[in-house]
Formats: sequence, structure tokens, C-alpha cells
Amino acid sequence: MTVYFIGAGPGDPELLTLKAQRIIGACPVCLYAGSLVPPEVVDCAPAGARVMDTAPMTLDDTHAEIVAAHARGQDVARVHSGDPSLYGAIAEQIRRLRTDGIDYQIIPGVPAYAAAAAALGQELTVPEVAQSIILTRVSMKSTSMPDGETLENFARTGATLAIHLGVRNLREISRVLSPYYGADCPVVVAYRVGWPDQMFIRGTLSDIQAKVRAEKITRTALTLVGPVLGEVRDFKDSALYDPQIPHVLRPKVVANG
Repeated sequence: MTVYFIGAGPGDPELLTLKAQRIIGACPVCLYAGSLVPPEVVDCAPAGARVMDTAPMTLDDTHAEIVAAHARGQDVARVHSGDPSLYGAIAEQIRRLRTDGIDYQIIPGVPAYAAAAAALGQELTVPEVAQSIILTRVSMKSTSMPDGETLENFARTGATLAIHLGVRNLREISRVLSPYYGADCPVVVAYRVGWPDQMFIRGTLSDIQAKVRAEKITRTALTLVGPVLGEVRDFKDSALYDPQIPHVLRPKVVANG
């Protein structure tokens, strides 16, 4: 018996990996995070499968379901949004599985920041504009951040920020980041990426809070901050395909003309 932690992606059922779909379709027990994973994602569960939305359940509740499935010798598809390695709350589940000697595997999924960039039609790592992305969050009512992992420290790098769980704290985010990025730095709030009602709100650090408040968005949104999110056109081509720069798979310099 195995518990499969499955990344369902941000919401679009077609962003499931083939492996994820195959495993969900074979497991007699499916526990999915219904607050962030639409039921259409687990429609491929086999007929007669025990399919449960874990949104109203506690960690004890979900683990009890897994232990019962283990006793029956039934594999479990534990379906999380995005990629399970990012704010998937799987570490505490894995700790309990290890204590009880229950096998598990992790199946990666499409993270929200990648799906957002795709929907926006852009690359997040543009030569000489942005080459680093910091995935972080703000505390608010969730678990506190470790010492040193502050927005101020991240802002000092100038990297693109992908801020989870922060849409209700945009005033503070803007206050902290503006001295480093400038008040006119582009911001995109990506709401329910991959769902039918997805929305992208573009603004700057100076006006994004008002724009988001006007749309009455208070949850299920990712905040992206950085110059790369603006209209960047004057940048160098990547060296990867430069005919004058050889590499191991193209060892010879291509002559001009």
C-alpha cells in the first residue's frame, strides 16, 4: 500500500501530469484538498472509489482515513493544489506516515507561479532584467516565518517575488517593497489561476491594493512583483542560441553571412 501525494496544478484539470492522472485513476481512495482543487481534477478516480474533500477535515481526520486504507491494503491518492513541495502541508503528513511505517511517493505538479506566467504569456527570467525568482509568503494568520526570511531581506536582492497568502496584506507588502523596487514597480495579482474565473490584475506597488480591493479579492491569489512583469522589450538575446557563443552541443562558432 502506498500514499501518493499528487500535485494537481493550480486548477485546470488538463494541467495534471499523465502520471498523476494514471495514479488517481487507479487508487480506490482519493483525498483531495477541495478548497484549492476543483472536483473535476479527481473525476478520473475509479468507479466506486472513496473520494473525500479534505477541506473541512483535520490532520487527524485525514490520517485516520489513510490508516484505515492501509489496513485494507488500498492505495491512496492524496491530491494537493499546485506542486506539493510548495506550501503543500505534506511534511507533517509524511512525519506521521513514517511513524506508522506507511510507504509514500510524491508526484510533482505545475506550481501556480508557472501557470500564471504561462497565462500572462511571458518568461520570468529575461536576460539582464531578472534571473532569480523568490517564492515566499507573509505570515498573517498562518505559521510565522523563520528568522531572516523577511520581505525586506528578499527585496534587497532585487529578484522577482512570488508572494503566496499575501493578497489581504498588500498595503504592508507595498510599504516594505517600495523603497527597494520603487513605487512604480509592476505587480500582478493572479487570482484562481487555471480556474474558469481566473483573473489577472496588473498594477504597481503604489496602486495594486486599490485595484484588488475594487475586485473584492481576499484569497486564492498569488502576488508577483518585479520589473520583468512590465513591458520589457529592450533586452539582450540569451547566449544560449547565440551563433557566436559555442557550447558542448554546438562546439563551432557559426560564421556571419
